[in-house]
Amino acid sequence: MDLLNTLVDKGLRRETPTRAEALAVLGTSDDDLLDVVAAAGKVRRHWFGRRVKLNYLVNLKSGLCPEDCSYCSQRLGSKAGILKYTWLKPDEASQAAAAGLAGGAKRVCLVASGRGPTDRDVDRVSDTIRAIKEGNEGVEVCACLGLLSEGQAERLREAGADAYNHNLNTSEATYGDITTTHTYADRVDTVHKAHAAGLSACSGLIAGMGESDADLVDVVFALRELDPDSVPVNFLIPFEGTPLAKEWNLSPQRCLRILAMVRFVCPDVEVRIAGGREVHLRTLQPLALHLANSIFLGDYLTSEGQAGRADLEMIADAGFEVEGTDRVTLPEHRVGAGGCGSHQGGGCGSHEDGGCGSHEDGGPCGSAASGAGVCGGAEGASGPGAVTEGAGPADGPRPDLVAVRRRGAGTDLAPNA
Repeated sequence: MDLLNTLVDKGLRRETPTRAEALAVLGTSDDDLLDVVAAAGKVRRHWFGRRVKLNYLVNLKSGLCPEDCSYCSQRLGSKAGILKYTWLKPDEASQAAAAGLAGGAKRVCLVASGRGPTDRDVDRVSDTIRAIKEGNEGVEVCACLGLLSEGQAERLREAGADAYNHNLNTSEATYGDITTTHTYADRVDTVHKAHAAGLSACSGLIAGMGESDADLVDVVFALRELDPDSVPVNFLIPFEGTPLAKEWNLSPQRCLRILAMVRFVCPDVEVRIAGGREVHLRTLQPLALHLANSIFLGDYLTSEGQAGRADLEMIADAGFEVEGTDRVTLPEHRVGAGGCGSHQGGGCGSHEDGGCGSHEDGGPCGSAASGAGVCGGAEGASGPGAVTEGAGPADGPRPDLVAVRRRGAGTDLAPNA
């Protein structure tokens, strides 16, 4: 296909596809799906080889959130039967993280529900960051605590944080339909604060909330404009007890198209398959490794994931290798511009010489600024719109695949890592 040849050429040159090209990827047929995966796989291998970065989530504070994000099982008014607990102590969080690190995780993601941290919360997370880093040379720590106030990103950086996650989740045009207690602009502001503090910005999206193809393209182009070093792609987990419990709009094939589109638009960033991969990709998970170079190991914030050992076996069986702490994840041109792990010569947003934010030959077509969803992490988002015809799962909803996390952080049971 001429389209795919063009997208590969642009991806290898770090050029932005046009909006029409990105939409065309989402509109390809199942007959062309393997060709789409192969083409995006060339871009992925060019920048990241066959390495897979493992990330491990620690839910520092579960539930009890005052925000009303429709996709989230921790939201205000949620009737989902999730674990609810207040802040883990630094030693408890460090112990939880140790399981993921032992399983091969390179990055620990510390997540807390809520609108945003108080200064006291930043102090306790800073203590946790120090505790994790003290005995684990080379480990990266990413914080995800909601909307940041002035000076908080700098304090997290001083404590040793490498990155900050705050997802846009969906397009600016539909953001007000999924959340009313904060705005898209609030989200963007926090990503800018992380950048300005020298933290590696991590910001992504949630697919499957009823959004249109145009919404998906809008949010991915907006992410390219923000220029994060990593882009987590969540697939909505329709928790019973949340407003989006009936939104089963994804098939494994559609998930692969979405990941391919993200790879073409942001060719040289860490694309991470986040929450919902087991629920929606199912047996096609190994194919997704040809598109994304990063996954979460084990369980998520409030839901169970695939067994950690199965994750490692899947990576090996598909011909990929786990990325070690001795390797720099990002390509050299992004690291030299302040990418994750370097923090030299300015913040992570200073990607010159055609980095993911250079917008050559097309530029961004979506909403070019703002943010979405408060605690981010690895679970869902929404927005009304026309879903691509035939996008829904061929075998219907699979609520049997949604399991509430009952082990690990906040429990006395061993974690899944």
